[in-house]
Amino acid sequence: MTEFLVRLGTPDGAVLEQRHRAVSEEALRRELENRGLTVFRVRTRRGALRLPFFGARERLGSLEFLIFNQQLATLLRAGIPILQSLELLQRSQTGAHFREVLSRVLDDVRGGVSLSDSFAAQGGVFPRLYCATILAGERSGELVPVLSRYIHHQQMLEAVRRKVTSALTYPAVLITLSLGLVVLLMTYVIPRFANFYMGFSADLPFLTQLVVGTGTFLQHNIHFIVGGLVVAYLLARRWLQSEAGQIAIDHAKLRVPFVGPIFHLFALSQFVRSLGTLLSGGTPLVNALEIASTTVTNHAIASPLARVAPRVREGQPLWSSLEGTKLFPALSVAMVQVGEATGALEGMLTNVSQFYDESIEVKLARVVSLIEPAVLLLMGGVVATLVLSVYLPMFTLLQKVQ
Repeated sequence: MTEFLVRLGTPDGAVLEQRHRAVSEEALRRELENRGLTVFRVRTRRGALRLPFFGARERLGSLEFLIFNQQLATLLRAGIPILQSLELLQRSQTGAHFREVLSRVLDDVRGGVSLSDSFAAQGGVFPRLYCATILAGERSGELVPVLSRYIHHQQMLEAVRRKVTSALTYPAVLITLSLGLVVLLMTYVIPRFANFYMGFSADLPFLTQLVVGTGTFLQHNIHFIVGGLVVAYLLARRWLQSEAGQIAIDHAKLRVPFVGPIFHLFALSQFVRSLGTLLSGGTPLVNALEIASTTVTNHAIASPLARVAPRVREGQPLWSSLEGTKLFPALSVAMVQVGEATGALEGMLTNVSQFYDESIEVKLARVVSLIEPAVLLLMGGVVATLVLSVYLPMFTLLQKVQ
C-alpha cells in the first residue's frame, strides 16, 4: 500500500487535499471518482517511511519565511501579479524544501486554486494564522496591507525570540564550560592524584574517597555512560515529540520558578497579537479566536483558550470569556472590555500585546540577573569541592611527615 496526497473537489464545490492509501494511483482515482469526487491531482507522498528516531521533520525557518513574505509583499506592492511573483520567488529560493513547496503552490495557482487554499493544502508547512490572513486579504481585496500587518506580527515575535535567546546564551555557555571542567577533573585529573596518594599507603579522607571513587567509576565506564546518555536522549526526544510529552513539558514550564511567568506571558502575547492581526485583516471574531488559539505554542495555555470561541459564539462578551480562562491579568481584561465597548478592539489588542512584550522583557532581565550569579556560585562550589578533595590528603600527609 502506497500513501498518496490527493487534491480533489467535492460535489458542493469545495477543494480539499487529503491523504489516501491505495495499491496504485489508478485504483485510487477509480475509488474516489466512484464516490462522486473530482480528482485534480494525485501525488505519491514523500517521506512516508522514516526511521523511528531520526525522521527529520521538514519545517520552514522563521527567518526564511519572514524574508519570503517581505519579498512577496514588495512584489505585489509593485503591481506584479501573484503568479509571476511566486515564480520569481520560487527560482530565488536556496532551500530545496521550500523551493519544492513553492513549486506545488505554483501548480495549484495555475490550476485556478486560490493562494490561501494552496498554502493551506501544503500539509501544515505554512502556519494556520498565515493562511487565514491571506484568505482575509483575498476576500477584502487588500492582500498587500493584510500581508504587511502579518509581517509586522512576525517581526515582533522574532524580536521577542531573539531577546530570549541572547539573554540565555551566556548562562548556557557558562553551564556548559563548567560541566566540561567537572568532567575533566573527575575522569582525568583526580584519578591520577588518587594513584599518587595510594603510593603512600595513607588513609584518604572521606571526601577524597567519595570523589576518587566517582571519578574512577566514570573513567572505567565512560563508554557505557555515554551510550546510556545517547539512548536516553533519543528516547526523551521521541517522547517530547509526542502529544503527551509536549503537554507534560508545557505544564512543567509554567511551574518553573521565575521562568514560568515568562512562558505564560509569551503564550498570551502570541494569542493576543494573532487575534489583533486577524481582526485587522477582516476575519470574523469567532473564526479569529479559533485560529488565534491554535497559534499558541504552549499546549497548557492553548487548551483553555480554545474554549473562548464557543463562549463568544453563544453570545458571551469577549472580555468575559477571556476572564473565564483565569489566564489573563485583570488589567488586560479591563483593556479588552474597553476596546470591545468602544469599537476599538483591534487597537486595544495591540496595546495589550505591547504590554505583555514589555513585561516579558523586564522579567527576563530580572531572571538573567539572578541566573548568572546563581550559576557562578553553584559551579564554583562544585569545583571548589573537587579541588579540596584533591589537596586535602596533601595536608594530611604533611602533618604525618612533620
